[in-house]
Amino acid sequence: MKIKALVATQADQPLRAGQVELRALQADDVQLEILYCGVCHSDLHMARNEWGVSRYPLVPGHEIVGRVVATGDNVTKFTPGQTVGVGVMVDACGDCHFCQQQEEQYCEAGFTPTYNGTDKYTGNSTVGGYAQHLIADQHFVVSVPENLPLQGVAPLLCAGVTVWSPLRHFGVKAGDRVGVVGLGGLGHMAVKLASALGAEVTLFTTSPEKGEDALRLGARRVVVSRDAAQMAACQTSLDIILDCVAAPHDLDPYLNALKTNGQLVLVGIPDQPHPSPNVTPMVFRRLSISGTSIGSIQETQQMLDFCGQHNITADVEMIRGEEIETAFARMLTGEVKYRFVIDMQQTRW
Repeated sequence: MKIKALVATQADQPLRAGQVELRALQADDVQLEILYCGVCHSDLHMARNEWGVSRYPLVPGHEIVGRVVATGDNVTKFTPGQTVGVGVMVDACGDCHFCQQQEEQYCEAGFTPTYNGTDKYTGNSTVGGYAQHLIADQHFVVSVPENLPLQGVAPLLCAGVTVWSPLRHFGVKAGDRVGVVGLGGLGHMAVKLASALGAEVTLFTTSPEKGEDALRLGARRVVVSRDAAQMAACQTSLDIILDCVAAPHDLDPYLNALKTNGQLVLVGIPDQPHPSPNVTPMVFRRLSISGTSIGSIQETQQMLDFCGQHNITADVEMIRGEEIETAFARMLTGEVKYRFVIDMQQTRW
């Protein structure tokens, strides 16, 4: 089946409207008509082959909300007409230790990415959400709460669960003091979700003008990270910090802001390594630096259910598909609050 999509053909070429092949529906598959797709920074990395793993032609997009239009014979979880979501994964081995404990994002065989992965049925590259339709195994499809505006749900499928997973894994609860570094697509969701859990949130930013917005989103305190006095004032004050910045930077000031037993969790992926941190405070205050990758399907559904209960969605700016290159350019300069979302129904093919 041929579908229309936004296709990257080379690293140095813009995405253009084209056609790609959608594989045949299998017994465990769900086919959805895509309504909205969020624009993740990793989409830009992959379109430009900045991680050196892109295979062309490539159709990005892994923050997908759509309507079920067909199901395979074995599908029991979903029916046509239902509104669903698909995130970063569309398959995994299902047999390894991590898959068995519902942590598919750490699949020992490697999960199959929603795009630029290898489809096990065809051997071709998987096709992402910058397209009219998507097919995925029912296990990797999640239900979307009916009360939430769908365009604001799309970024939850990546940005939302990426910060939700460490918040839940490290047991963040009411009264905890949580730091968030960077108020972008990931950071603004971290502020919203942590504050909804009852945590006291401190937002670290290099941009003082973002302070008012951070408070609106739920932060209790805003610290300008370039201000030495402000950074000094929050030393040894936080239980956990989610570092959402996808660029290399000094981690030492954030280690200094942690209490004894504190956790600095890296969720942003820079294109170059961070400078090596000073291990002295780590040793003397039993601090830890860890990283976390997206979230499991179970965590994604739990996050969506939580967002439905608390009326949480991403702050988005809507675009049509033909505006994607402009959106990429603005994303590089931080000119979006806080996630672009493509309206696939309004895209002019």
